[in-house]
Amino acid sequence: MRRPTQRRELARSAVAHRNISIALACRAFSISETCYRYSPKLSDENDLIADLLVGLTKAKKTWGFGLCLLYLRNVQGRPWNHKRVYRIYRELELNLRIKPRKRLKRDKPDALAVPDAPNEVWSMDFMADRLGDGRAFRLLNILDDFNREGLGIEVDFSLPAERVVRALNRIIEWRGAPKAIRVDNGPEYISGTLVEWAEKQGIGLNYIQPGKPQQNVYVERYNRTVRQEWLDQTIIESIEEAQDHATQWLWTYNNDRPNMAIGGITPAQKLKIAA
Repeated sequence: MRRPTQRRELARSAVAHRNISIALACRAFSISETCYRYSPKLSDENDLIADLLVGLTKAKKTWGFGLCLLYLRNVQGRPWNHKRVYRIYRELELNLRIKPRKRLKRDKPDALAVPDAPNEVWSMDFMADRLGDGRAFRLLNILDDFNREGLGIEVDFSLPAERVVRALNRIIEWRGAPKAIRVDNGPEYISGTLVEWAEKQGIGLNYIQPGKPQQNVYVERYNRTVRQEWLDQTIIESIEEAQDHATQWLWTYNNDRPNMAIGGITPAQKLKIAA
């Protein structure tokens, strides 16, 4: 079943190229003559909305309508009605094509508590990827659970416990120390180096249960965003290039990307509200 706009274009094509009357073309394609003669009057504002949506979806290939709308409203301060923006979004055919996956039914885990202020609980986790020449490298992601702010992404071929401590010390210099850090049971986290450092700093290490990544769900969800929005979008040739990408993307994530988990605002906006 074709939409009225598509049927109108078919009728106009038939009149133009088949030399049939408008009345006959309208009957053939089941539209009224009023619909045939209708000419949409797009305002300059609609053109602006269309330009912004096209630019956003080109720059942010993994963003759907929800994130685009939140960005326009909460980051740029545009007052447009969501139905109007969605209509233009659909007309431009910008919808993300998502292949549905069959999901196993599992018991829903208890939701993690949300801290009441910054620097109460941070989360850390590792990721792995490969350079264009096949060499494997690792990423250490550090997140503040309060506003889902990415505090740092450390990239290298190897990230032992000493490197983890060094990265944490750099963040603490400008951010302040957290009360606790949530981690899994990886060798870097259970090593004496990290444990001794945490004791000296007065920071608790909250270990999740082995095989229960849902207990560290904030950073796990963040990991997925990291992978979708820049790791999977680029072929990286060197560690230096990977670190540059990480630094640039981290600024965008904290300052420009609306986060649905914190009410559709950016981590920077939530931190400012809490100040």
